[in-house]
Amino acid sequence: MHKVAPITKLALTVFVTIWAILLQSLPALALLITCQIIILMLARVGIVIYKGIASLFIFAAVLAGIQYFISNDMILSAVTASKMVAMTLVFFILLTTTRMQDLSTALVVQCRIPYEYAFMFTAALRFIPDFLAETKAIQEAQACRGYSPQGNLIRRFLSYMAIIKPLVLKAVTRSETMALSLELRGFGSRKLRSFGNKITLNTRDYALLISMATFTSYLIIH
Repeated sequence: MHKVAPITKLALTVFVTIWAILLQSLPALALLITCQIIILMLARVGIVIYKGIASLFIFAAVLAGIQYFISNDMILSAVTASKMVAMTLVFFILLTTTRMQDLSTALVVQCRIPYEYAFMFTAALRFIPDFLAETKAIQEAQACRGYSPQGNLIRRFLSYMAIIKPLVLKAVTRSETMALSLELRGFGSRKLRSFGNKITLNTRDYALLISMATFTSYLIIH
């Protein structure tokens, strides 16, 4: 997966999201999720990613429980949770197998997206693992101070508000630092930019794009 062009992985993200929306069968969604996990295994991602996937499945189970409580329909609950997992896992693939610099280059050079918009998109993706790491650090710091969330599911959910406040403050500080750094480096000037790395599509990429488009057309027609 590392040898696939960034623009192909971005297209995969879009297509998998469409597939998750169109698919209504639980076995089909389970197959889609299994294929994504196999891709991550072949990419040899770290143990942190697998922990994130485990947390995702736990959250999906909670979501399915809430949906079942509302609709009293087990199949609908499982399908809803599976759709969420499928649409989230593809971002794991994109983030773990693609360098943000390469993705920015592909968006600007191949998709003709203005550099400022491409940078905002990749910067948002780059912040996701940072936020996860900071969340873990805040939880460990609170545990060292003796804070331990107890009680039922609702009380545990409310206890996470103690994490959100310092996380938001850190995010604001990080944003201000990035804004100052970008200003000092002349971000937003009209100077013509050049990219040192050239991202090109090869035969593998064209075959994957055609296959994904064909499968999407099949799902839409049927």
